[in-house]
Amino acid sequence: MSRSVKKGPWVDPKLLKKISKLKSGDRTVIKTWSRDCVISPEMVGFVFGVHNGKIHIPVSVIEEMVGHCLGEFSATKKFVRHGGKIQREIEQKAVEVKP
Repeated sequence: MSRSVKKGPWVDPKLLKKISKLKSGDRTVIKTWSRDCVISPEMVGFVFGVHNGKIHIPVSVIEEMVGHCLGEFSATKKFVRHGGKIQREIEQKAVEVKP
């Protein structure tokens, strides 16, 4: 559920402190577990390692991401393809045809 409009977006103060220590355009990964933190304009150009419950997924922040949460760009579930034996055979034939 989103925050109320009168409260405004929530930005993790620890994350802002880490950003202030780095210079703009620095490509070092800033690890964070704060998936609900809203991306602010100060974060543009940095790379965040957003935790998905198992590992930190690198997320490079661009201008179009401002206003979204960090967790939106780090999926927590891995998609397992549908199908079984038949699907595997179809994919095998497709691979054989390509080369």
